Amino acid sequence: MAENSLNFEKELWAAADKLRGSMDASEYKHVVLGLIFLKYISDKFEDRYNELVEEDEGFEEDVDEYTMQGIFFVPPEARWSHIQNNATTPEIGKLVDEAMTAIETQNKKLKGVLPKNYARPELDKRRLGEVINLFSNLKLHGKEERDTLGRVYEYCLSMFAEAEGKRGGEFYTPACVVQTIVEVLRPYKGRVYDPACGSGGMFVQSAKFLEAHQGNLQDISVYGQESNPTTWKMCMMNLAIRGIEANLGEYNADSFTKDMHKTLKADFVLANPPFNMDWPQSQVANDPRWKYGLPPSANANYAWMQHMIHHLAPNGKLGLVLANGSLSSQASGEGDIRQKILEDDMVECIIAMPSQLFYTTQIPVCLWFISRNKKRKGETLFIDARNMGTMVSRKLRELTEEDIKLIADTVKSWQEDDGYEDVAGFCNMATLDDIKKNDYILTPGRYVGLPEEEEDDEPFEEKMDRLTSELSQLFKEGDRLQDEVREQLKGIGYEL
Repeated sequence: MAENSLNFEKELWAAADKLRGSMDASEYKHVVLGLIFLKYISDKFEDRYNELVEEDEGFEEDVDEYTMQGIFFVPPEARWSHIQNNATTPEIGKLVDEAMTAIETQNKKLKGVLPKNYARPELDKRRLGEVINLFSNLKLHGKEERDTLGRVYEYCLSMFAEAEGKRGGEFYTPACVVQTIVEVLRPYKGRVYDPACGSGGMFVQSAKFLEAHQGNLQDISVYGQESNPTTWKMCMMNLAIRGIEANLGEYNADSFTKDMHKTLKADFVLANPPFNMDWPQSQVANDPRWKYGLPPSANANYAWMQHMIHHLAPNGKLGLVLANGSLSSQASGEGDIRQKILEDDMVECIIAMPSQLFYTTQIPVCLWFISRNKKRKGETLFIDARNMGTMVSRKLRELTEEDIKLIADTVKSWQEDDGYEDVAGFCNMATLDDIKKNDYILTPGRYVGLPEEEEDDEPFEEKMDRLTSELSQLFKEGDRLQDEVREQLKGIGYEL
């Protein structure tokens, strides 16, 4: 199933790339992602519709029969069969726009969310029809369909992020980074919150975690916020395809100046906020969120961190991605803020991540794990994962499943005092006194040290005899190759 799904993802992406034409990646991603969403809700509707037809009680057009099961009601003019039947007509763009409008009208929750730009002249209608027909070949049911379309949606998000470069970072965090946070936090039950939720990757991975560990999606409540209006809409669609009920606020808004979940105390906060960015400090300078100090206006790193700490429940845990500068910066009071957070015994674990994980930035990043009620009081675990991961392209690295499992298992064994041991060059537990001696700088390399070198028990004289013998053989091979090159050149009339 996974291989077939991946083939379908690549096939769809190739079709979408043709559809793009002269459109900017930031524009045409909404075209493709909107079609994925339309196909998903239409198929879900049709499955329920056919069930009602079989019951033969005349309820197949009763809206309540769908909404009571969490299924969006799709009006006749928006159903995929209608779209498919008209895929090759010149009016297909207009019909898709009308379908999106009809769905929003029927489902108030989606009002203003769906893209309605398919009739635009620059969108090739023939290629639009080709993509629609490609989708029409995919008809799966239940969880299998949701998984496939969810994977397609996630794959397209990653490809759009790569195509958009730096701007892609506004909506996409690499799946392996998100998965590492989720596997360490283990959000089995409670309120999950992301104040900079992008396209919803943290929520999707949390749902995948529950599924992989026989958990129940109904055991978590999802809360999010996103300032970018188009990204907020993408998140709404992404979560709907995954069957994740979420409170993302009534509209997009900035978490600092318009906190949509002001009274929320979350059990788990997971986030990859925009780091090293300026923020509207002057508008919220007297806010109680800045318990440990007012962060500088030119860098929001510790503003994000304190906003999230403010929203933690008494036993809440927080995992966030930040630039490595957050570990050591002393500028504009950041060192003092970090010291106070450490002295409050909030920092549970720091992980230095490998380079080249992001499509959008080469800035080295780290993961902070903060807890209001640490299991190991007065201690912090440091992990140096900079040498982990595998290059999947010339520019991009990914953590493997084995890498993520090693990191998560290391944290868990340390938390539960279950066979944990410090490993030179990889992990080390430090006390607050240890951290204080390092001026409250949290760079893992300072604490884990260098990896132990393998013991070399070969006597020096024997080693030198072996190495000189090998070198002699290499010299002889070099002489042979030089003679061969001379003979080849001589054969075509050139001599050295």
